[in-house]
Amino acid sequence: MGDSNLHKLSARGQSVWIDYLSREMLDGGELKRMMDENAVVGVTSNPTIFQKAIASGNAYDEQLKELLGQEDDPKEIFLQLSSRDVEAAIDLLAPVHEQSPEDGFVSWEVDPTLAYDREATFDEAMRLHAWIDRPGLYVKIPATKPGLGAIEDCVAHGKNINITLIFSLQRYAEVVEAYLRGLERLVASGGKPSDVHSVASFFVSRVDTEADKRLEKIGTPEALALRGKLAVANAKLAYEHYRQAFSGGRWEFLAGKGANTQRCLWASTSTKNPEYRDVLYVEELIGPRTVNTMPAETMTDFQDHGQVRGDTVLDGWDEAHALFDQLAEVGVDYDDVVETLELEGVQKFADSFAELFDGVRAKRGELAAA
Repeated sequence: MGDSNLHKLSARGQSVWIDYLSREMLDGGELKRMMDENAVVGVTSNPTIFQKAIASGNAYDEQLKELLGQEDDPKEIFLQLSSRDVEAAIDLLAPVHEQSPEDGFVSWEVDPTLAYDREATFDEAMRLHAWIDRPGLYVKIPATKPGLGAIEDCVAHGKNINITLIFSLQRYAEVVEAYLRGLERLVASGGKPSDVHSVASFFVSRVDTEADKRLEKIGTPEALALRGKLAVANAKLAYEHYRQAFSGGRWEFLAGKGANTQRCLWASTSTKNPEYRDVLYVEELIGPRTVNTMPAETMTDFQDHGQVRGDTVLDGWDEAHALFDQLAEVGVDYDDVVETLELEGVQKFADSFAELFDGVRAKRGELAAA
């Protein structure tokens, strides 16, 4: 193992993942370099990155030409394009997965326009798993109320699931419960829970963005003093629940059958407010059996000047609980903050997919006219 800051992070039991995937980063060796130099052991694909790569470059042109006359639906074309990248990344990360079965994963996303339809989400997730039937695949499902049932059903069918767009502690508790129920159903049906892995993806920086906006609108000294604190506190209390949920008799039974805990994954870890330390959401959320999926800029910043000060996610739980009371006292409604973020998050994902499909249509039109 190297001695870079990200390798030090990894040595504390936190897995480093990169939050985008494209054919250029695969063909150009960028992902392999990140694995070697930045301790990267997983990938979460990003439709916005795909859209930019398809629209502005030529890495996908050859495959798009092959699909001319075969497929007209831009979603199906995108799945053909992205599946090749996901498979290539899984192959590249296969040695990681063999050595450490909780890592070496690549996430592929269910169409977010299905986020409020349990059955459609389940069917789409199963379809994606059948499309790339490999142990290193995660399928991403948004943590909406209907999504919870789809998550449980997928786990009960022995599928690896990355639950995305988690903002609230209540919803996180429901996500954990869905995972546990899915495992119990899998065990009851004679399935093998040791083959099932899952991560619960908490979106971090967006919580501060929304809470800070409300605190600044209130504008009192007491309110302004609370800016930049909720995101980290929220994630730390999620980890507190993780430790509680994966202990005790219920969990010990499942663990005895070989079940794996559902690790917390910190997503959206770039700092949006330039007044905050650019590696805030990495430094303050270091801990064992967690994942931090970073954009390239945050990864570069942490390599340059990040500090590994121990298991910081274990610190300050009492202060985190107290912060929720302080926010309520100044007039910030936590439940409304996280509900707003979930609704906006699903919409942003859906908008990204719409832009992606538009980009596929435009590029396909260019190639057809050439």
